[in-house]
Amino acid sequence: MTDFLDQIKWTDDGLVPAIAQDHKTGEILMMAWMNRESVALTVAENRAIYYSRSRQKIWRKGESSGHIQELKSMSMDCDNDVLLLQVKQLGDIACHTGRRSCFYREYQNGEWVTTADVLKNPDEIYNHE
Repeated sequence: MTDFLDQIKWTDDGLVPAIAQDHKTGEILMMAWMNRESVALTVAENRAIYYSRSRQKIWRKGESSGHIQELKSMSMDCDNDVLLLQVKQLGDIACHTGRRSCFYREYQNGEWVTTADVLKNPDEIYNHE
């Protein structure tokens, strides 16, 4: 049997885009990148684990914020180059801005309009001192 990781079409950088979606409502929460290790860890730990391109390392969603994404299922698109993670968003916040979803700006009449409120100030989330 072929390793399930070998069936994914990775970018030249060894990454694949992953979309996190609320498993009950269908709301798109965020998009992040994954590498082979993060996909394998996501399956093993049953939680969303991504690869941070800016930090160049594995990023366990919620490791600093506490807003963990519990994995419910993982699917791959027809071209094998995008993953869809159905998750339970613990803490109800997925975005580092303190909002539920990273997709909180909507194009309306030639401009981007903020359509979702901040649920918790990011300074309160990330400054635990």
